[in-house]
Amino acid sequence: MPERSGPGFRRRVGPPSRRARVALLTLGVLAVLFLLFVMFAGFWTDWLWFRSVHYSSVFTTQLWTKIGLFAVFGLLMAVIVGFNIWLAHRLRPPLSAMSVEQQSLDRYRSGLAPFKRWALIGVSLVIGLVAGAAASGQWRTWLMWTNSTSFGEKDSQFGMDVSFYAFDLPFYEFVLGFAFSAVIVSLLTSALVHYLYGGLRLQGPGRRASAGAQGHLAVLLGVFVLLKAVAYWLDRYALAVKTGGYKGVSGWTGLRYVDANAFLPAKTILFFVAIICAVLFFLTPIRRTWAPALIGLGLMVLSAVLIGGLYPAIVQQFQVKPNEQAKETPYIQKNIDATRQAYGIADAQTTPYSPQGSTNTDALKPDAQTVADIRLLDPNIVSPAFQSLEQQRNYYAFPNTLDVDRYGTGSGKQDTVIGLRELDLNGVQRNWINDHFKYTHGYGAVVAKGNQVDDKGQPVFTESGLPATGALGDYEQRIYYGEKTTTYSIVGGSNKEIDYTDTKSGQNVEYTYTGDSGVSLDNPITRAAYAVRFTEPQILYAGAITDGAKVIYNRTPKERVEKVAPWLSIDADPYPVVQDGRVVWVVDGYTTSDGYPFSSKTTLGTATKDSLTNQRGELLAVANQVNYIRNSVKATVDAYTGEVKLYQWDENDPVLKTWMKAFPGTVEPKADIPQSLLPHLRYPQDMFKVQRDLLGQYHVTDANSFFNGSDIWQVPVDPTSDTKQVQPPYYVTVRMPDAASASFSLTSTFVPNQRPNLAAFMAVDSDPGPDYGKIRILKMTGEGGAPGPGLVQSKFNSRQEVATQITLLKSGGDSELEYGNLLTLPVGGGLLNVEPVYVRGRGAKYPTMQKVLAVYGDDNVAFENTLEDALKKVFSGAPPAVTPTAPSTPGTGGTTPTSPATPAPTGQATAGPGGTTSPQLQKAISDAVKAYDDSQAAIKAGDWVAYGNAQKALGEALKAVAAAGGGSAPAVPTGTPTPPAAGSGSPSPNP
Repeated sequence: MPERSGPGFRRRVGPPSRRARVALLTLGVLAVLFLLFVMFAGFWTDWLWFRSVHYSSVFTTQLWTKIGLFAVFGLLMAVIVGFNIWLAHRLRPPLSAMSVEQQSLDRYRSGLAPFKRWALIGVSLVIGLVAGAAASGQWRTWLMWTNSTSFGEKDSQFGMDVSFYAFDLPFYEFVLGFAFSAVIVSLLTSALVHYLYGGLRLQGPGRRASAGAQGHLAVLLGVFVLLKAVAYWLDRYALAVKTGGYKGVSGWTGLRYVDANAFLPAKTILFFVAIICAVLFFLTPIRRTWAPALIGLGLMVLSAVLIGGLYPAIVQQFQVKPNEQAKETPYIQKNIDATRQAYGIADAQTTPYSPQGSTNTDALKPDAQTVADIRLLDPNIVSPAFQSLEQQRNYYAFPNTLDVDRYGTGSGKQDTVIGLRELDLNGVQRNWINDHFKYTHGYGAVVAKGNQVDDKGQPVFTESGLPATGALGDYEQRIYYGEKTTTYSIVGGSNKEIDYTDTKSGQNVEYTYTGDSGVSLDNPITRAAYAVRFTEPQILYAGAITDGAKVIYNRTPKERVEKVAPWLSIDADPYPVVQDGRVVWVVDGYTTSDGYPFSSKTTLGTATKDSLTNQRGELLAVANQVNYIRNSVKATVDAYTGEVKLYQWDENDPVLKTWMKAFPGTVEPKADIPQSLLPHLRYPQDMFKVQRDLLGQYHVTDANSFFNGSDIWQVPVDPTSDTKQVQPPYYVTVRMPDAASASFSLTSTFVPNQRPNLAAFMAVDSDPGPDYGKIRILKMTGEGGAPGPGLVQSKFNSRQEVATQITLLKSGGDSELEYGNLLTLPVGGGLLNVEPVYVRGRGAKYPTMQKVLAVYGDDNVAFENTLEDALKKVFSGAPPAVTPTAPSTPGTGGTTPTSPATPAPTGQATAGPGGTTSPQLQKAISDAVKAYDDSQAAIKAGDWVAYGNAQKALGEALKAVAAAGGGSAPAVPTGTPTPPAAGSGSPSPNP
């Protein structure tokens, strides 16, 4: 038999063999199972994580809300569309007299006939799934609507509570949009079915639509027009939160004259026109003609063009423009009032300020603490110094931008710069074991005085070393959760992690994690789920994972707070606090809304951007464009256990109250904030930056002045940076002119629009207490006002003697200069600008502070080696007057001068009650005398920092005298020293 082969032979291909079919089926089943397990792994590991941090209610609330919305709206969409498809099929006409066009569709009808029921179910389900998925994404809108809390404030146009716009209107608009979608999809699918079965014809003689098709489609169109009427009615209220352009005001929101007098009436008229048009469509099945309905639809469209478009344009052109200021003023005032209220700037206090070019002893006296606490250590520059001096091991690192806090009590309390020694895996041999088992945590905090450097220009550390020792005492130093910790680690069980390498023995100091955070990997299904989640198959079989091992992940403070509170927007700068033997991260959370009527909207990403954005990180917001914001939550994340706590900070915020109803038990009351943590809380930077951005225009509270736009401020460009971005705010201790004493504050400056001189100085009290959050603005008066930061820097650079010293510092190009934060401080009736100057030599790993720039007034410029020398020069050597004053008692709002009526001999005390002197009283008096003597010595030496510290110590000592029962009889010399003449010696008492 001839062999069948060769180029002309084609082998017949038959069905696949049984083995091939089984193999293909097996592969298909395995693929489906794998996809299902991947989906399960994501769900399961999320649930385990939420359970491990004790916020499982957040997970379940979100889950059931999404499932509920998906099921209800998906089913509703499927039923609506399915019913209309079924109805269109039921209303099909007889097919006895089909046209040629319909005959060509017969094969499609025939092919569909056996599967009509399944096709109906399939199409309805697919559309329902899409609608349900879209609806599940509206879980925030649903929860806010069902848990809405009244604001207790009504809008000025409609008299509706603000909660209607913030919580109700968004949900109504969502439901309206869903209804529109259901009607449009039903209309399209019904028309297709009518066409397929002959109810609609595009060709041929006679009626183009059967009676059934005509009635069905007319009713759907009527429902559509009826929904349009509802939309017109809601549009009336939406005008109050509508964003529109207005004379250079970015994000202007609310009604203007043309809105209130043209668009608003037009929307009302169109509402009634749409109602009439809808009725005409509903009458179409009865009248058997499209004419009235189509005429009504045409009139509605024409009305929309004429009444909704042309009429407002006419009003704007012929009524508003000829007298725009008078017409718009009432609406501008509504916008000003609402914006200031919504952003928490309504109570900002603006005070005229005429900065003096020189000062004297009496004027400087109240600002002694401000001068003593001037921060020389720039947290944005000294990170390399911390890294080089305190890194200790290659696998540790500090963040690029350190944090400013306050440590100490009484006279010892001072601004400090703090950074955590966090894990940096780039310093180790990278492999799976090292990355996830051995090197799992950082170690210790490093703290330096903010107002001092040593004789080499390096930070003066109060907490340093490895393990860290110093002023902070004993605390858990291991940092398992931090800003730089972005990978997962497997801890516990028999795993030995590396703390650090002992320099004496050369051996690794090892540790096994004992915290209660993390998810147990004892369950093989859980291990498989995490192997899928992290795309790391070794988790399944690695012998390093022993009984009791746990996986920890989502380890950055922002990440953890965002996950347990998905309704919060998070500040870009979490900061560490050492308290009660623990290291905790403090994270500021914001509640926001874009539904505050008449309040102008702002884009958070834009408003919070400055020259340090890339170093600090950008704001991650739930809603990017907002017109209402509150710092309503203070959150903490334990650096060892990862425990997350949410504390209610703003007890009056209705948005927070709404979310607390939606997620009960997740936010703890303000009273539960640990007392040891309270002194470290501060006003958040991103909130401050949003407020200062708004205050650039909304410091003007008069509508006529606002309309003229002649007093617009802007944040100056940072003169110490090459980014061309605006200057960041700075934390400093400063006394505002109307305040009794200095306080820890967040400060910034303004310049007039397109001008370099200073327009205003802004500060907000950042110390928790009665004045926390109080915004004070010093508005410069006079023609020239004062130099802005750019002019101050130019004044500094233009001095010949300064230029010469800079050249020397640069050593012919071998060294680089880095300018520290340019601080502006109201001192002595004028404005003091201080800027530390750092030098980085060739090959040096970090810069050191070598010079201090100080500028006071127009001509007093100093560029000296120390702050004391610089201040002595710009103040012309004038020391402040010395009148001992005790710092204000919390809650009194004032200071208490202490002037002994009858001085006792130095070092002695008058008898207290009963004629005896207690040891406490004697010690307090001795401390007061010593502090006074230190003040006098500091005056003679011209040491401003020592003088300020002595004044604080004196105040504390006098308070101790009063507390010990000494009354007003401490042995402290009275009187005010007379200022010395230039070049003279120490001051002489002037009794």
